[in-house]
This record gives sequence, structure tokens and C-alpha cells, in this order.
Amino acid sequence: MASRELAAFASLFADETRAAFCLALLDGRAWTAGELARHAGVAASTASEHLGKLITGGLLAEERQGRHRYVRLAGPAVAQLVEDLAAAAGPAAPEAPRSLRAASAGRALARGRTCYDHLAGRLGIAIADAMTGHGLLRQDTGFALTDRGVAWFGELGIALPAHGRRPLARGCLDWTERRPHLAGAAGAALCAHALRAGWCVRIGGERAVKVTADGERALRETLGIEPSALR
Repeated sequence: MASRELAAFASLFADETRAAFCLALLDGRAWTAGELARHAGVAASTASEHLGKLITGGLLAEERQGRHRYVRLAGPAVAQLVEDLAAAAGPAAPEAPRSLRAASAGRALARGRTCYDHLAGRLGIAIADAMTGHGLLRQDTGFALTDRGVAWFGELGIALPAHGRRPLARGCLDWTERRPHLAGAAGAALCAHALRAGWCVRIGGERAVKVTADGERALRETLGIEPSALR
């Protein structure tokens, strides 16, 4: 890639509205242009212009259903890039929350959220640490599931892909906790299972998730995570 192309690609993130769109889409879902416009506090025409740039640049994929247009991140690699950039940017400068609702939303995101298709925040870190402590995951030479870890997924009834372009386990630097949580195909499979089994539920309009009572019991029984660490 030539310097001009690299600069053009990097410029896609050099706008607060486009950055807000990318961060919102880390929830792994498809959003309409109107939803993103309201989220970023911009006019629909402004949102459309920015979305066009992100789609043309390959960061977003577009889907149409009837009259409705939806956009989502183009794939796991893009989600990883957005999360890595957010972590590299460092924590935002401290400022007073604009409202009680904003303060509550910020705390919820830090407590537990989805990072595209895997679990992040204190919840994601607690799971990665517990898996490491139980010999299911190695972090000393990069993230890798052990044989015991692969067997553990099977015991929970979670299918792992036999092969694929995506790594089975990968460390993703958490932008709130400043430590890596579990990403990759295994992280995605665990997140999907947690939502499907009712261990976690999505809350609010953001990507925050809350651990349910069933989830607290399951995580304590399978990984020894105390409920107090999830609240």
C-alpha cells in the first residue's frame, strides 16, 4: 500500500461522526442510517454522506431490505481495527456526565459489553482471567486455547470451527480495562452461547450487556467467577 492510499484510509477515522458510527457498530448489529444519525446527533443528510465514505473505504458493508438500508462493520478484521484504535487512543479526558442516564450507560459499558461479536469490559476480562487460571487459556505466548480449553467448550455444547481464516483465540486489548480479553472464533462462540443460554442480556440501546442470575450461577460453576466480580 502506497503512502497516499494509507493516508486516505486513515482519514476515514479522522472525523468524530464517522468514529462514532464505527464505535456504535461494534455491537455487531446492523443499524439504519437514521439510527446512526440520532446516535451521533447529526442530520440525516450528514449521516448519509459519512456512511458513503465508510462504505466506499471498505469499513462498512451495506444491506438492503425493501426500502430500508442497513449498515454493519465489514467483518471481524475491521472490528479488531476499530477496537485497537480506541484502545490506542487511550481513555477519554475526564468530564462530568451530561446526565444521570449518560453516567449509567458509561458504567454499564465498562461493566460488560459486546466488542463486535465477543465479550468485553470487566466481564470479558474476568472470563479471560478465569479461563487462564483454570488452564483453559494461555496468555504467556499470545492467546491460545489449551487442549483442556477445547474440551471445556465441548462440555458446554459450544461448537468451535475446525478450521478457518479467523484465529481460534486472539487477545483483544480492552479499551476500558486496558488489558486483553478473549476474541477470535472462540470468543465469538462463547459470546453467542452466553446470549443464547440467557447468561447475558443486552440492555439499553448501546452494546452493554448484563449478566443474569442464571449467568452468575453458570460462570461461578464453570469458571469459579464470583458474582461480585460481575457487578
